[in-house]
Amino acid sequence: MQLTSFRVKPTTAVDLDAVPTRSTDGFSGDKAAGRARTAELALRIAELQRMLFAGATERLLLVLQAPDAGGKDAIIAALLSGVNPQGTRVANFKQPSDEELAHDYLWRVHRHAPAKGEIAVFNRSHYEDVLVVAVHDLVPERIWSRRYEHINGFEKMLADEGTTIIKLFLHLSPEEQAVRFQERIDDPTKHWKFRRGDLDERARWTDYRVAFEAMLARTSTEWAPWYIIPADRTWYRNLVAAEIVVSTLESLGLRYPDPEPGLEGLKIR
Repeated sequence: MQLTSFRVKPTTAVDLDAVPTRSTDGFSGDKAAGRARTAELALRIAELQRMLFAGATERLLLVLQAPDAGGKDAIIAALLSGVNPQGTRVANFKQPSDEELAHDYLWRVHRHAPAKGEIAVFNRSHYEDVLVVAVHDLVPERIWSRRYEHINGFEKMLADEGTTIIKLFLHLSPEEQAVRFQERIDDPTKHWKFRRGDLDERARWTDYRVAFEAMLARTSTEWAPWYIIPADRTWYRNLVAAEIVVSTLESLGLRYPDPEPGLEGLKIR
């Protein structure tokens, strides 16, 4: 699978209408084969995470953004269900609290960045401050439009300090979102996933598409690239995400730390 085909080149304009949401390019197998491959990759992620945690020198930040029902929670479950919780943290950024609103908009985000040896996942992120804020006109454009530069600088600082950053945009079609919303309404076990406000957000689909396109074009950098993943087929979405995470972790050259001297031949009595 050519993962570079999903990567947004820096300063490149993005037209999401021209990017497929149901593609399975780069994988010749069917759904069953894709799920089996994802399970293999999840085991590899768990192995790499153990080395990351043991070595305590590298950090990984995984940022997830998507329209509602895009599959952020499912990605986390599929990729990270086997990792050691000691070295993994998930931050879910919802409506800011009064304390968070009293600080700059990046304050609540920075404290959740990964420490050495950790994988941190942002389920939504600092990008809400150029998405929801822009679509709902919560602050003037002259303010939120400056935030692209702030975010690039923030991520550059994290990268310079040793954090590897992966950003995944789960590209969902409005037709598939409608199907998933209906499933949440029809299935009592999924009612908790749906709120009437989701329909108000859906009505702003075009506005969000424009905001997503600007986000992807203006904040995909060499140090913090965006990947656009077709998300209509859940098995393929999970597979591509897993391939990207494994490829990135393997590129770090992770290994277990050297043992203390004198352990060879030591017998416990």
